[in-house]
Amino acid sequence: MKNIFFIISFLLIFSCKNPSHFSKSDRPNIILINVDDLGWKDLGFMGSQYYETPFLDEFAKQGTVFTNAYASAANCAPSRASLFSGLNTPRHGVYTVGSSERGDKRTRKLIPAKNKKYLNDSIYTFPEMLKSVGYINANFGKWHIGKDPKTQGIDHNIGGSNKGNPGRNGYFSPYNIDFIKNEKPGEYLTDRLTNEAVDFIIKNADSPFFANLSFYSVHTPIQGKKSWIKNYTSKNGINGQDNPEYAAMVSSVDENIGKILKTLDDLKIAENTLVIFTSDNGGIRSISNQYPLKAGKGSYYEGGIRVPFVLRWPKKIFSGVNNNNISNLDIYPTIQDIIDPKNKALTLDGISLKNQFKIPSKINRDLFFHFPIYLEAYNKLEDQGRDPLFRTRPGSVIISGKWKLHHYFEDEGLELYDLSQDIGESNNLAELKPDISTKLLNKLNDWREKSNAIIPNEINKESFLSVLTIILLSVIFSVSNACIG
Repeated sequence: MKNIFFIISFLLIFSCKNPSHFSKSDRPNIILINVDDLGWKDLGFMGSQYYETPFLDEFAKQGTVFTNAYASAANCAPSRASLFSGLNTPRHGVYTVGSSERGDKRTRKLIPAKNKKYLNDSIYTFPEMLKSVGYINANFGKWHIGKDPKTQGIDHNIGGSNKGNPGRNGYFSPYNIDFIKNEKPGEYLTDRLTNEAVDFIIKNADSPFFANLSFYSVHTPIQGKKSWIKNYTSKNGINGQDNPEYAAMVSSVDENIGKILKTLDDLKIAENTLVIFTSDNGGIRSISNQYPLKAGKGSYYEGGIRVPFVLRWPKKIFSGVNNNNISNLDIYPTIQDIIDPKNKALTLDGISLKNQFKIPSKINRDLFFHFPIYLEAYNKLEDQGRDPLFRTRPGSVIISGKWKLHHYFEDEGLELYDLSQDIGESNNLAELKPDISTKLLNKLNDWREKSNAIIPNEINKESFLSVLTIILLSVIFSVSNACIG
């Protein structure tokens, strides 16, 4: 943590720079870089002492680093559905990948809510909003919220479909993903997607464009380029970040983002391009530990939903650190606020960050997460889930200022954490601070009612676990984790 605070302090030096004003008529190029499964601390500027990310570290110095940024969901499809629709999960119904019938049905006390695999084409996405004012839109890489991005506002698509990972051959050509031609045998997918994006940017440099560069990296399978793997084999890991092949994937992403940024500089369009960098959810804990955050992808503890988040728009957005609580739900309203189109989305669950482009001001808002289904464990010993069987069980979460409340439906369990003092969510204060727990639970209930959130309550008759057993299992697992820690 000392490293991250040092870096944050360093970045604050740049916060005194006042960006110039811009009019509503300004319509910048927009590049969204969304790295799959990249953890909050998987980057140098976020405090990693193992992964080497020089291009992104320099990029972070030039933009606003949001240290308390969240994905709207803890796994791929719902997070992306929320990002592109601007709607929280209860409004679009995408809660997970595939079926909600996850894990051994005998261990599920409740019948989970039904899951929608894809974002409904009738929902007005922000690429469609951009298209309405003349933007040329392209997708490079993972889409995962529909079978064809062209039905959801994308004009040009390379590699995007309903698939969530690169498939049988992984990251080396020949590929097993749709809408991409195999060219060079052994070609690395991250390189190919970047090269396609560079070509698109060059061809459309004189027109307002939107490029969604959505790397399949660093999603499994873990496959890095040999040249990068060699760089890490003799390097000592720290705090659960010690996998050379995963590190190689991170470095490839960093290297290729450097190519994108250089292209903008070479074309002299960097000052007219808003670059957004983030991840769709937390990292997989057994592959890359996000210490001091608890758990990882699929969990609604901090390690599953906190993500890196940077905005860069030279001379328009200040360079420094912003520690407000924000969400990827805020991307759509921010872009809409900048573009100011005639055809606006009428309902958005995030807020515009445009007023944060100068010196940051305090944002008073609550963040809500709703997950009425189950996600089975990756690794029973290392996931740090609520119990060894599931990374998470049906429930909701609210983050309000420094306070975070988990509410689980199977046993009406409450977990309350003071994130300002306990970012690792190790000290449950729900019983010690009942007034705060009740206040936040009331807020959750109000939000769920307004959002028409489905709360599963039908008992699964095939379950062999009673409420008491679930509670006991959770207690034993919590004690075990505490002893290990």
